[in-house]
Amino acid sequence: MIKIGESILDWLLQGDVAIQYQVHRDLLGKVRPDLQCRIEHEGWGAAFLAKQKPDGHWGQHYYQPKWISTHYTLVDLKHLGITPDQERIRETIALVLRTNKADDGGIHPSSATRLSDLCIDGMFLNAASYFQADGEGLRSIIDLLIESRMPDGGYNCRLNRGGAIHSSMHTTISVLEGLQEYLDRGYTYRRDEIQSITESAREFLLMHQLYKSDRTGEVIDKRYLMLSYPSRWRYDILRGLEHFRAAGVCYDPRMQPAIDVLFDKQLKDGAWPVQARHPGQVHFQMETTGKASRWNTLRVLRVLEHFDLARLR
Repeated sequence: MIKIGESILDWLLQGDVAIQYQVHRDLLGKVRPDLQCRIEHEGWGAAFLAKQKPDGHWGQHYYQPKWISTHYTLVDLKHLGITPDQERIRETIALVLRTNKADDGGIHPSSATRLSDLCIDGMFLNAASYFQADGEGLRSIIDLLIESRMPDGGYNCRLNRGGAIHSSMHTTISVLEGLQEYLDRGYTYRRDEIQSITESAREFLLMHQLYKSDRTGEVIDKRYLMLSYPSRWRYDILRGLEHFRAAGVCYDPRMQPAIDVLFDKQLKDGAWPVQARHPGQVHFQMETTGKASRWNTLRVLRVLEHFDLARLR
C-alpha cells in the first residue's frame, strides 16, 4: 500500500495542461473537457502542432527522422489526450493511409521498402483509431495483425522480415495498444477475433511476469525495468502495466514482481523519475532525465489506483 500526499497531487496539477487533464480524469474521477480543449492551444500540445509542415507531415516524412517524424508525433499527440477531432491530424492520417500502405496491408516506414513493420503498424493503429480514422482504411492493418500472431500469443516485427520463432515484448505491446484503442473507439471489423487475440497477447506478457524469462526466471533485459517517457517503440514494465489498466484487466498475481519494482523506484518526495531517454532527435524535451517526472508519476499512480493498491481519496 502506498500513501499519496496532497503535495504530489498539487505538484502534478502545476504541470502541463495535458497532465492536469489526465490527473483530473484518471486520479480524481473528474471529466474536464475545458482542460482537454486547451491542450491544442497551450504547452506541449501547441508545441507539437506548431511543428507540423504545410504538407501535413512532421520531420522529413512519415518515419524520418526519429523521434520528430509524423509517426512518432502522432503517437505523442495521442498520449497527450488532445481532443480527437483535430482536422489537420485526421487529414495527415488519411494521407498516410493513401500513400504509405505496404504490399502486406500494413504501413511501410519509407518508400525504400514495400514491407511494413508490425511495431509501426500497432503504433499507427493506436493513433489512427484515437483520431477516428476511416475504418475501411484500417481493415488491411487489422487483417495483417490478426494473421501475424505468433504461436506463443505475441508478436515479433521480424516475422515478415526474415522470420522469428519467439515473440518480442516490444512488438507485442505496440500491437496490443493499437488493437485495444481500435476496440475502445467502437470499430467493429473482426472485433470478436481481436478480443480473443488481445487476451492471448496479454497472456504472453503475464507468462513472463512482464519482464522475466519464462524458462529461467531471469530478467530478460534490464532496460525493461527503466522508467522512460515517451516510450517510443520500446517496452518497459510501466508501459505493460499501463496497457493492462487501459484495457480494464483485473489484478493478476503475475503482475506483482513488476509492481514491486515500481514501488522501489519511488522517490522520497513521493514522485517517480524518468530514468532513461531513447537517443534521437526530439521536437523539445518534456522532462529532464534523472529528475522527478510528472508523466511517470501520473502513470504509476493510475496503475496503482486501477489495481486498488493506492488510495487517493
